[in-house]
Amino acid sequence: MAPSLTTLGKLPVVRCRLLQRYEHQPFVSCLAGLYGCQWRRYQRTRAMPGDCCCSKLECASFALLIVTFCLTLVFLYFWSEAQNDYNDFDWFNFGNLGFWFPWSVVLLVIAAAFFSYVTLLLLLAVCLLSEGQKLYLHWGHKIGVLVSLAFSILAIAVLSDLCSKEWTTLLLSFQVTAPYLHVGGVLLMTLLSWPIALHFYDINRKVCLCVPVGQALIMGLYLAVLCALYLVPLGMYSPCLKEESTLGLAPALIGHRGAPMLAPENTLMSFEKAVEAGGQGLETDVTISYDGVPFLMHDHTLRRTTNVQEVFPDRTDAPAAMFTWGELETLNAGAWFLHRDPFGTAWSLGTEDRAQAQNQSVCTFRDFLELASQRGKQVIFDLYRPPKGHPYRDTWITRTLEVIQNESSIQSHQVLWLPSDLRSLVQQLDPDLQHTSASRAPVEELQQNHIVQLNLHYSSMSAEMIIEYAAANISTNLYVISQLWLYSLAWCTGAQSVTTNALQFLNNLNRPLFLMTPDEYNLMWVLTDVVSFTIIFIIFIFHWWREQRLAFFSGSKPTLEHGTYIKFRTDVWSVSSVNILGEPARSPLATEPNLATVSEH
Repeated sequence: MAPSLTTLGKLPVVRCRLLQRYEHQPFVSCLAGLYGCQWRRYQRTRAMPGDCCCSKLECASFALLIVTFCLTLVFLYFWSEAQNDYNDFDWFNFGNLGFWFPWSVVLLVIAAAFFSYVTLLLLLAVCLLSEGQKLYLHWGHKIGVLVSLAFSILAIAVLSDLCSKEWTTLLLSFQVTAPYLHVGGVLLMTLLSWPIALHFYDINRKVCLCVPVGQALIMGLYLAVLCALYLVPLGMYSPCLKEESTLGLAPALIGHRGAPMLAPENTLMSFEKAVEAGGQGLETDVTISYDGVPFLMHDHTLRRTTNVQEVFPDRTDAPAAMFTWGELETLNAGAWFLHRDPFGTAWSLGTEDRAQAQNQSVCTFRDFLELASQRGKQVIFDLYRPPKGHPYRDTWITRTLEVIQNESSIQSHQVLWLPSDLRSLVQQLDPDLQHTSASRAPVEELQQNHIVQLNLHYSSMSAEMIIEYAAANISTNLYVISQLWLYSLAWCTGAQSVTTNALQFLNNLNRPLFLMTPDEYNLMWVLTDVVSFTIIFIIFIFHWWREQRLAFFSGSKPTLEHGTYIKFRTDVWSVSSVNILGEPARSPLATEPNLATVSEH
């Protein structure tokens, strides 16, 4: 059946509407209001043909906005990936400031707030430019951007000095997040193709972004970044890109000072919780009291994990080793955990657990070894040499060995001996101890010293290193790993064990996060790039076609059969009324309010 006159008449109208650039006055007003607080003056700041999009000051402000966006993004990613070490950062500040406060979380919230603020301003600026509006950043926003920039620079500088290893953590994170960051980057560049193409082909609005030099610069930069993103997977490395059949066993979990998220660290309750959570080993720190009793204490003073300030107010900062065991027994070593809640997990404890934690005392090394012996767990510990003037300063090694051999029931092969002092003497006195080194060394040197395990910071993680040592029957333990992504990376690299604060979380992981076969990743990479390229190609073709049609209509007579035309502000002819059935067309002045009759300004 032949198409009706109404259908034929609608086709030119649809095509013209496709070519029109409609002005969204409320939308533009909202953009200008949010960006420059110009709720009523946005029309006066519109970029007309031949005008520049903004003044030199506003150009500088826009460039500063882009720089601030990049720096806030870098710092936010840097600090969010450093969550594994938040506890150490907070306790470092406690030691310097004298009071507890979750500085790490506050810093993360501030970083996220600044990034969100700057990102919003940048999106507003891009939208305004796409609408052909002049940029005017309100002075209040200018101050906000400068504050965001100063905060990011200062935070990066200070944390780089205090936590320099976190940059290594950042690089490690790329080994698991790079495939997904690649997808996110390609998606962002695909979204940017619309405004880039709009300005590149815009022949009617010659603002500063669209002059030939600006066009070439913007397009060249865009294409360079896009091509780099398309090809970056060629140089990407991730140990988690492997066949699941080649994946080794999950690393054994060693409780760092027990289970410090579930109980006060270095207490019997903490080690019992570590065993209940599935820990295959226990880690602690040993100090010797003034009267020769080895006990568990990480810090050199008692201030952080006991109530020494209440019981011995004049000895708050005295070395822990200078207290007798009788004095140490009078201290409470658990109330601080409920009061300060260092991991934010105290709320999860039941009534009985809270009461038990409240009444914990300083734990002896002997009691620790007995618990490990009864539960069949391996132990590893740091041993601190007493300060000068201490009766056991020169015999601290032999005194510790006496407790292992004569005062506890633990078997020597359950003890991973970490102290490097007098190692030859220790090997003579107890050859069954499993000697562990805290530093990397050539395989030959480690074998000569009878080292069977390395205890290394997780920043030293390397698949090649672990494989090399494993070939010589030397296992690798990484400390302290409490984030799922870090544990997944350690699993993929082949580490035999990790020391952790988060036994209850890591023990429930059945498969490494981000594990992907090479074929799956290649498919994701190629599919992402092909889809992105196709969409970008279509967008550029569409804008080229539309500009060609707009150029044709701008140069033709403003008539269409019985229709009447008027101009939009963009100098594009559009239909204001069409009479298909041959009825007299009404005057534009009589057009009803629902028709687009915007006069030219």
